[in-house]
Amino acid sequence: MRIRECMTKNVAIASPSDTICEAALKMADCDAGVLPVGEDDRLVGMITDRDIAIRAVAKRLGPDTPIREVMSKEVLYCFEDEDVRAVAENMGDQQVRRLPVLSRDKRLVGIVSLGDVAQSAVEEIAGHAIASISRRGGRHDQALH
Repeated sequence: MRIRECMTKNVAIASPSDTICEAALKMADCDAGVLPVGEDDRLVGMITDRDIAIRAVAKRLGPDTPIREVMSKEVLYCFEDEDVRAVAENMGDQQVRRLPVLSRDKRLVGIVSLGDVAQSAVEEIAGHAIASISRRGGRHDQALH
């Protein structure tokens, strides 16, 4: 099965100049904890509810703080034609619960979550990804930032 078959296609996108308050409102509207951040038709970052809590609120930054000040600039992604098993393994290795999905010309076409993988893949694949993602620490540990 390919990622395009299980990804979420309608994705809200934030701009780096949007405020963290605007990002939180978009997250609430689409019931998601993450937004891809795009500029000039390219993906330039990701912002999560955790970024807002730890990189902004915990540092007493105000609601008008631009997303660019707290977003994750390293963008991990997968391609829509990749196999679900390979993407699930990558999610486990990178310890991420969601990945933006790009076309081969690097245009955002969706987002895939661990839940999407779990609902569409063999239980063994999802279980291994969950176990890997749940390891403590890793490259994306907020305490490192």
